[in-house]
Amino acid sequence: MEMKCIISSIKSNYDELERSIVSQLLLETPNHQLTTGTYRETIWMSLFKQIIPHKFSIKQGVFIMDSNGNTSAEVDLVIFDEQYTPYIFNYGEICFIPIEAVAVVIQCKSFTLDDKNLTAWVETINQLKTSNNSIARLANSIAINESVLTQKSTRPIKILCYLSEQNPDQKAENRDFDIELCAIKGESKLNIKFYDTVDNLYKAFINLNFHQPEDICEEELTGIDALKKTSLQKQFTVKDNNLLSFIFQLNQLLMLINNPLLFPHQSYVDLFNEQTDNENPS
Repeated sequence: MEMKCIISSIKSNYDELERSIVSQLLLETPNHQLTTGTYRETIWMSLFKQIIPHKFSIKQGVFIMDSNGNTSAEVDLVIFDEQYTPYIFNYGEICFIPIEAVAVVIQCKSFTLDDKNLTAWVETINQLKTSNNSIARLANSIAINESVLTQKSTRPIKILCYLSEQNPDQKAENRDFDIELCAIKGESKLNIKFYDTVDNLYKAFINLNFHQPEDICEEELTGIDALKKTSLQKQFTVKDNNLLSFIFQLNQLLMLINNPLLFPHQSYVDLFNEQTDNENPS
């Protein structure tokens, strides 16, 4: 089989996948609204499962926490790295995932968007802070807290997925998400919009890796100038193939935060012990 035929077949496959996803999302169901919402979350989850590397896991309906005792509002879908941060704290059927593990948060909505509620939801994500109170063996040393140059802080990529009766206003103000995916009634393709926070790789690198501004030290980083010249949409778009473009774009963003955080076990031990002391004062 000639290579050009293989490439053409791959592109056609992703065109068909995108049409199928959009069709399922827009399917009118007679079920209760809550059931329909859960169904659509499952469709979005199936899409992301097919386009993210297997090193990442994805869970539905969880909370994110940090070692300062902050907790997010419920997150519809979370993409997280279980390889380096394998802890999910369970309370019955409720899951709490440490912020150090989280790469992407996804909020799924139907046709009605409440900007006030979305902003409030995003704020519960923005308040979460990673900790670098960690100890780990490296190839030639023991990393203790800030004794070695490792990634010190991250924040997740924030994605809003929703449905629309018409083509969204491309000039609409950002709701503090990085990416929006919209399934439009009557269309077969997703409308995908990237905001300024990630529209070039330099902005994405800074915004995703330096949630705590004091960690930024460009002098210690190589390749910064190249990132400033690299547009996520212009240089990572496959012509006439929306979904295949998004696969390259999202995974490029994931590679910018690919250097794992060392997990701060001591910080979470302190969090649980502090709560114990508060409950049982001496």
